[in-house]
Amino acid sequence: MEKIASFTIDHLRLLPGLYVSRLDKYESVSVTTFDLRMTRPNKEPVMNTAEIHTIEHLGATYLRNDPEYKDAIIYFGPMGCRTGFYLVMAGKYESADILSLVIRTFRFIREFEGEIPGAAAKDCGNYLDQNLAMAKYLAGKYLVVLENATNENLKYPGILA
Repeated sequence: MEKIASFTIDHLRLLPGLYVSRLDKYESVSVTTFDLRMTRPNKEPVMNTAEIHTIEHLGATYLRNDPEYKDAIIYFGPMGCRTGFYLVMAGKYESADILSLVIRTFRFIREFEGEIPGAAAKDCGNYLDQNLAMAKYLAGKYLVVLENATNENLKYPGILA
């Protein structure tokens, strides 16, 4: 079998950032998948499931309610390696195009107070597995990267052109 595209990225050189993971076309619709890399692969500890779950609930809720982009949001969810999230959007985008959206999303997560949306038995299959305090901490840490992003945090290593 051929190696899939995401396994061809040099994870030893990959920094936290916001990357275009892939651009697909389905019929006449372009679909962009973003890699929201929150921790440095194989160098930093991975995120635990409770904080990932909380970021997923808050991030998906925010993104699907964003006045400018809500109709373009297809999916927001965690990577299996627990170093970040995938954001899938209808349309052809570059990282810089949605940087402000991702910053707004993670500011929302960092500043969130109250009941986590969808964290109830009737709404979620594992509603007790949440960690708001850690989700807020990780969102703040990721915001430092996003708010100071350079080409190094917006283009995969080896694809800096």
